[in-house]
Amino acid sequence: MSRIFPTLAVLSLLVMVAAVVLGLSIGDLYQDPSTQTLHIRGVHMLTGTAAALAVVLVHSIVVTYFVGTSRWCKEVTETYRLDHELAVQSAMLKRRTFPWAVLGMLAVVGVGALGAASDPGTGRANTAAMAPKHYVGALAGLALVAWTYYRAWLNVVANQLVIERIVAKVGEIRQQRGLDG
Repeated sequence: MSRIFPTLAVLSLLVMVAAVVLGLSIGDLYQDPSTQTLHIRGVHMLTGTAAALAVVLVHSIVVTYFVGTSRWCKEVTETYRLDHELAVQSAMLKRRTFPWAVLGMLAVVGVGALGAASDPGTGRANTAAMAPKHYVGALAGLALVAWTYYRAWLNVVANQLVIERIVAKVGEIRQQRGLDG
């Protein structure tokens, strides 16, 4: 996970950046938009949706990883009567990661809500006034999601070290008991 997570995180951030770039290239959407402007708006909306789904997917993978590995750490430490502190460390890393994952997911929901509020296709009044808020929200959301990925990655790496310690201790025990080889 410590190797695949950065790749997934960077790819989802690139999709977010692509959505921002497309949003900036839309042009004037509020005063008699051209066919080209409406087309770019549609691509921007689809890219933004894909970015939001990618962020949710990456954070969901992180959550699933921690649910599985913390359970594995608990079961292995109990089975091999290892120091219970190892399982506690993994559980604490899981608990520290969940709020960051939720925050990252909520950030893209917020950006999407601001985007919907700025869409003149809704027929609502004053959608043009929401466009700058959507832009600032998108940049802030991009930065926040990047930060949540960074925090999750630090915890994934720390959890990987806990797992490596457990595997090493189990290997020693199995070798002492003549179970391997």
